[in-house]
Amino acid sequence: MSCDRVQENLKFCNCTYPGCSHKGICCECVQYHQRMRQLPGCFFPEDAEATWDRSYENFARIVLGR
Repeated sequence: MSCDRVQENLKFCNCTYPGCSHKGICCECVQYHQRMRQLPGCFFPEDAEATWDRSYENFARIVLGR
């Protein structure tokens, strides 16, 4: 897939995974994480994103404040 908005998307991408090949290519990122039963890092606050636990369960804990 190609994305002509990579540079614009990177302004909002808070992914801290060094080897990520999906940075700025949101459609690929969403598809990848969906297959893994996860959400992309941009759904998480920066401190939670840095844990690399992008599971649905972790997202629910954060949203529910647990």
